[in-house]
Amino acid sequence: MDAALSTVGVEEEFLLADPVTGAPAANNAEVARTAAESGIDLKLELTRCQVETNTRVHSSTAELMQELRGLRLGVTSCAEQNGARLLAVAIPPTVPHQFPFTDTPRYRRIEQHFGLLAHEQGLCGCHVHVAIPDRETALQVSNYIRPWLPLFLALTANSAIYRSVDSGFASWRNILWQRWPSAGPPPYFASTEDYDALVAMMISSGSILDETMVYWDVRPSLNYPTVEIRVSDIPATVEETALLATLVRATVMTARMSLEQGIIAPPVRHEMLRAAYWKAARTGIDGNGVHPVNGSVMPVRALLSELVDHVGAALEELGDRDFVTRTIQTVLTRGNGARRQLEAFRMRRDVGDVVTELANATLEGCHRHPADLPS
Repeated sequence: MDAALSTVGVEEEFLLADPVTGAPAANNAEVARTAAESGIDLKLELTRCQVETNTRVHSSTAELMQELRGLRLGVTSCAEQNGARLLAVAIPPTVPHQFPFTDTPRYRRIEQHFGLLAHEQGLCGCHVHVAIPDRETALQVSNYIRPWLPLFLALTANSAIYRSVDSGFASWRNILWQRWPSAGPPPYFASTEDYDALVAMMISSGSILDETMVYWDVRPSLNYPTVEIRVSDIPATVEETALLATLVRATVMTARMSLEQGIIAPPVRHEMLRAAYWKAARTGIDGNGVHPVNGSVMPVRALLSELVDHVGAALEELGDRDFVTRTIQTVLTRGNGARRQLEAFRMRRDVGDVVTELANATLEGCHRHPADLPS
């Protein structure tokens, strides 16, 4: 598999928060206008307390990380100019019961159709796009990737504190997200016709409004020639986002190598996958996870080691195996966003400490010189 053909791009969703209280700040349009003046194209999300950045297409992890750092720095400055704080967090640590909507025709339609479900949003994720030649390949790759989705979730879990309390989960965002009718792991698809028929049924039934509401955690992109992996909480740090993107990219490459050899993905039962999801959302990187194929329970660090071995040839081709191994160890030692939130919260039970920790993590490493990036 030619690594140059498996390029990668990343979308990161961020929370805008009041710099004093940490409550969601409903001024994404103002922040986006300031960003546009600085040459940054910010996307507006469903609620007015969210913004999204999109990277360019990259073939190098070092270049991807450099752009991610620049975007976080730039958007942080734009937020501060509008009285807000940029947080890489998957749900607001302290929130109102309803979020103000971004006023667009599409979002108003979602609000009218989904009621309170839409009003309880404000969830921030990270989407990784990997280049793919066609939809059929994207769906076959999706079948390969779906067993690993819970592990990607566990690695990036970053939503432990919600409404100023410990949620009891590393990724409470994932638990909330599952309420949408098309969210979570996708079915195992035999063909594009199989996929299109199911989506058509969901639209005709009213469970989704259109194809853009296919929220499965891996799907063929509607806008780009890519497969899009959407399972992750927004990672706390740039380095964790780059780690996620590299692991996803290598998994896609490994899947395509198998397809080129005529090997199709083994089906994994949906019930087992949902159990693995729940376990990943519950404990994150701390404790056990569920093996993606045989369902055995084993430490998450062992599952991560197995994934690295599984995609090892692709990582070697990318030149990223050392970066991945080193960064996984850093995350396991220092903690991902969920563990950071809990450690900050348990000191004084003060959500302000969580907001400060998140703000620091959002920009961690962003002032480094490009020479410090992985080669």
